Amino acid sequence: MATIVQKYGGTSVADAEKIKNVAGRIASACHGGDRVVAVVSAMGDTTDRLIELAGEVSSTPESRELDALLSTGEQMSCTLVAMALKSLGLDAVSLSGAQAGIRTDSRYGKARIAAVEAGRIQGELEGGRVVVVAGFQGITEDMDVTTLGRGASDLSAVAIAAAIGADRCEVYTDVEGIYTADPRHVPNARKLKEVGYEEMLEMASLGAKMQPRSIELAMQYHVPIMVASSFVDAPGTLIHKGADMEPRVGEIRNRARAVATDRNVAKITVTGMVDRPGISASLLEPLTDADISVDIVVQNASVRDTTDLAFTVSGDDADRAFEVVRTVAYLIGANDVIRTDNLAKVSVVGAAMQNTPGYASRMFRALADEGINIEMITTSEIRITCVVDADRVSQAARALHMTFGLEKPD
Repeated sequence: MATIVQKYGGTSVADAEKIKNVAGRIASACHGGDRVVAVVSAMGDTTDRLIELAGEVSSTPESRELDALLSTGEQMSCTLVAMALKSLGLDAVSLSGAQAGIRTDSRYGKARIAAVEAGRIQGELEGGRVVVVAGFQGITEDMDVTTLGRGASDLSAVAIAAAIGADRCEVYTDVEGIYTADPRHVPNARKLKEVGYEEMLEMASLGAKMQPRSIELAMQYHVPIMVASSFVDAPGTLIHKGADMEPRVGEIRNRARAVATDRNVAKITVTGMVDRPGISASLLEPLTDADISVDIVVQNASVRDTTDLAFTVSGDDADRAFEVVRTVAYLIGANDVIRTDNLAKVSVVGAAMQNTPGYASRMFRALADEGINIEMITTSEIRITCVVDADRVSQAARALHMTFGLEKPD
């Protein structure tokens, strides 16, 4: 008997018929002898509608109350799935994040999981019940409801799987797995049979299907994740430690594994800063205090003791980041702060590319041949990322996918 955690995204539970389909899938696993914990997202676009509703009653809804409101979407889904399971003759129980023992800090909207006290879940499983948990949420020491960030039902599922020692975590969504590129940009993208945690973490942070923090947690606790479709019975993609990222001795392999894209990017440039020790820290530390993550950072060489610094943030954080930086720039005597929107990141991901000659030059040549200008560049051991105009990102992804032969089988 295996213990599995299944996560179902918003499109999988978007209406009553889809909820019945999810219940049928869970029932099949149970009839096969598995013990199942199901983690569900809010139905369809429920979260967006709740945010709009909050905006209609308050121009600046308090973050604590907003989290309490948004958590109701997942609670609605999990109770409906439990009802559907009971109608199929299965004993099921729905649990909120708090009832499931998901304890968090108090950063509303982006809470971090502090612990999963899984006694209630384990007890329900031992009692022969299917446990259906509301994803995306937890509770603080003061018993306040928190949410974990958009797409964080993945994180809830992986955290529960780690806490109960599940054999695997299955993530069901509206696609059949992880692809060599987003099929919306690259029609001939190919589904991967498996991918390593490190590669998947880079892909997820650059806009691929999984939530990045869920991959970090899976990597830390060695939780294998199968990503598959909830609508068709087809093999998915296994994310695990054992994926063979490095070629064997004497084997020639394309190190490029995927092209990842992220259209939600903004750039902020601070010009004319006095070039002295600590100037960059004095500019970026207030962003950390505001819980704004900075991604790519580029500082120009000093000219006449002044320098320019540019960095990217998520488009969702652009307004707040711009206001924070404008205030700091004035205090440090910078010349100007320039905001550039409608940008995107396009990345080639693959193990050890940085140490293999030719990948960066081939990427830059492919973009140049398409007439696509590169705004910024950053690299890591397993990715090369360029910031480009968002309107050209699909074209860039297709060009890179073809350049590195990713439509071909391994």
